[in-house]
Amino acid sequence: MNNIKQKLTYITLIAAVTSLSACSDEPAPKAANYPTATAQTMTVQQQAVPAYYTTSGTVTSDHRVSISSRLSGYIRELTVREGDQVKAGQILVRVDPVDAKQALIQAKADLADAEADLNRYKELFKSGAVSKQQLSKIELRYTVAKSQVKQASNQLSYAEVRSPVAGVVVEKRLSQGDLAAPGMPILTIEDPTSLLVETYVSEGFISKIHENAIVDVTIPSLHQTFEGTVRQVVQAADPVSHQFLVKVALKASADIHPGMFAQAGFRVGERQAIIVPQSTLKTHSGLHAVYVLDAHGISQYRLVRLGQTLGDKVEIVAGLHDGDTIVWGNPNIKTGMKIQAENGK
Repeated sequence: MNNIKQKLTYITLIAAVTSLSACSDEPAPKAANYPTATAQTMTVQQQAVPAYYTTSGTVTSDHRVSISSRLSGYIRELTVREGDQVKAGQILVRVDPVDAKQALIQAKADLADAEADLNRYKELFKSGAVSKQQLSKIELRYTVAKSQVKQASNQLSYAEVRSPVAGVVVEKRLSQGDLAAPGMPILTIEDPTSLLVETYVSEGFISKIHENAIVDVTIPSLHQTFEGTVRQVVQAADPVSHQFLVKVALKASADIHPGMFAQAGFRVGERQAIIVPQSTLKTHSGLHAVYVLDAHGISQYRLVRLGQTLGDKVEIVAGLHDGDTIVWGNPNIKTGMKIQAENGK
């Protein structure tokens, strides 16, 4: 019984203390009691930004050359391989010119025979033994034979295949010992200083894309965006996809190579968006956030979703509203702090 009485007494005391606390006239904490901090503030507002239509494409060389031999013969020497840098005029391939040598020997023999006949007919013409018409035929034969020697000499010079441009060997189809034939590709060379991005644009946007327009070209593997210019809009759609081929010229860069995946952002108008400096963002574990002031000037941590990057600024597509005030510039800012604006805004 004594234990029961003690417990009842203890419960009664607790209830009395609680009742006194509830009746206390002590005021609730005011905003002035929050810790304070000085920081930069900015009221965000929607503003006009470019509207983009983005497509995927591939970096290619604007100057791609297929190297082949003008002679038929076995490849005696092939001095380059894929990835090699070559200069304009550099010897790339030597073909064994057996047939060309024989053709030159035959042409020289014909020329010697024609020259001997010409000299004999000139003497006969002086003595009146042959007519002017007969001499003219021999002179024509000599001219033709002389031309054939020159042609055979030119053909023999084609045994050495030289690069017509400076560039990089990107493909090697034949090797030493293979049989080369006129028109059969041996090597492919690309000029890395003349780059294009080839991409396809849907018919709904093609009317908004014009030559010489500025394009934002992003190379995901480099995590960089480059400025390009529309070089050509092919005015005929693919019959299957109904898309139009667009070629975008890029400035030469040591980091960009033909074959890279690229994204082309075409500016097709304007739209309204909320833009903030990238320095206002807090990033943790892949999530982005900003500090926002509530109606009482107290900082609150708010997650946001990012959109396009515009130089040193970034678009906020979710998490902020027109008229919100954001806070940044003080690394000690935390949720629940009273903020005094450095910039007086």
